[in-house]
This record gives sequence, structure tokens and C-alpha cells, in this order.
Amino acid sequence: MCGKRLGQHFMTDERVLEREVEYAELGSSDTVLEVGPGTGNLTKYLVKRAKKVYAIEKDRALARMIGLSFPEIEVITGDAMELEWPKFDKMVSNIPYKISSPLTFKLLEHNFKLAVLTYQEEFAERLVAYAGDFAYSRLSVMAYYRAEMEIMEKIPRSAFKPPPRVDSAVVRIIPRKEPPFRIKDEKLFEDVVRTLFSARRKTVRSALRRKYGIVETEYGSMRVEELTPEEIGEIADLIWENMKK
Repeated sequence: MCGKRLGQHFMTDERVLEREVEYAELGSSDTVLEVGPGTGNLTKYLVKRAKKVYAIEKDRALARMIGLSFPEIEVITGDAMELEWPKFDKMVSNIPYKISSPLTFKLLEHNFKLAVLTYQEEFAERLVAYAGDFAYSRLSVMAYYRAEMEIMEKIPRSAFKPPPRVDSAVVRIIPRKEPPFRIKDEKLFEDVVRTLFSARRKTVRSALRRKYGIVETEYGSMRVEELTPEEIGEIADLIWENMKK
């Protein structure tokens, strides 16, 4: 199957598809972006509710089929990670799992109202994890900084054809109008997050030393995985201040 070759597993459970559209609260004024429409199982629900639907499909055969099945939508053939996306209000997609992380962060660079995406369950758990959780990671921190994310429901692998090897989850994403805390340098903050979680089992002091030298912080003896995003922000600001001296 074309979708399987490109890493897609097509959702066929009509009840889940209907709920995805409900979670997105689609209205007649909404412009929707769908990435990886596959055989159009979700698309048929989107066109009923939205004003305009864009569909980005990498597989040329599937793109042609979608265009013929839904002449009212605009099909964009190509790689969603390489193309410039059209303007949209909401994204609703059952995305290929292998692009979950880069697609999510590309999404968060856009101006939109709401997104409903289906992910591998483990990835979804990482998106919404808090400090101290087993799934807490660099992804958790950066996702929290940019958006409010909520797992709406878990989906068994039997809801897809061909069935994936993992269970899935539907996540609703609402971009933050303002970040939950202020930082002096976003790029430095991202770098500090990356540095810390590359040594997540170590103490904060040990994780930072190799790249930033000795950083005197009240969190130095804590484990990286215990730090809240706000505390990491404080550490990044402290490093920024040290760099300016």
C-alpha cells in the first residue's frame, strides 16, 4: 500500500474520525490544513464542516486520487517538511509518525487557532509530560513553552489499516498567545534545554559543566529530569547574564 511505504497507517474507525473533527470545533469560516490525507478517510469529514481545505500529500498517486475524490479542496503534492504551507486557521491530521517531531515544531512556527493531530501514544505522552514524569523530555519542555497540549483520547492500533505496531493518541494543540514565562534569549534557552536533556540522569551542575563551564545555580544538585520548564528558563537567563560579563 502506498501509505505504508511512506510510513502512513490509514485510520478507518469512523467514530474516531468524527471525534477528531469535533475536537477541532470546525466551523463554516475555518480554513483547514490536512497533512497526509492518504485515502481521504478524514478529508471527507473536513470538507463537510470547513470553508476551505488544503491537503498536503507526498505520494503522487494518493494526491491524484484525493484530488479526483474531493475536487472542492486544494491538493498540494510534496513533502510537508520541505514545502511552504498555505495560510490556515486549524490543522486536523493523522500524520505519518516518522515526522511527528519536526512537523509539530514547524506547526508551532505558524499563526493558527487550534490543531488536532494523531500521534504515536508514546510521543503524545512526551508532549504533555511534566517534570518528574517518566516521559518528561526536551520535547515536553519546548512544547509546553509554545502551546497548551491535551491528550483527548487513546486509540488502539486496530483503528488503522494496516495496523501500526503501537497504539496512538489524539492531541489537541492550542498555541499560547504569550509564553508561560519570560526568557532573555530563546535560542539560548533551546540550547540549554538540549544540553540538559542530553544528560537527563545527571545533576544539573554536571550536565551544564562541559558546555557552559561552572554555573552557580540553586538547582545544581537536582537531576535534570526534575527541573520544571520555568526553572530551566531561570538557568538559561543566568547563563545569558554570565555570557554578558
